[in-house]
Amino acid sequence: MEQAHFSALEAKHAGLEHRIAEESRRPSPDSAMLAQLKKQKLKIKEELAEL
Repeated sequence: MEQAHFSALEAKHAGLEHRIAEESRRPSPDSAMLAQLKKQKLKIKEELAEL
């Protein structure tokens, strides 16, 4: 069960990383959106480190 949770978190982390990269490549990236995505990514990274 814990492995499934870990895999789900890794997938979310990768998805956020992709969204951050996409937003950064836009001609005028939304800095508030980037900050929110990065905060979510960090939260998931911290949760992964606890497992």
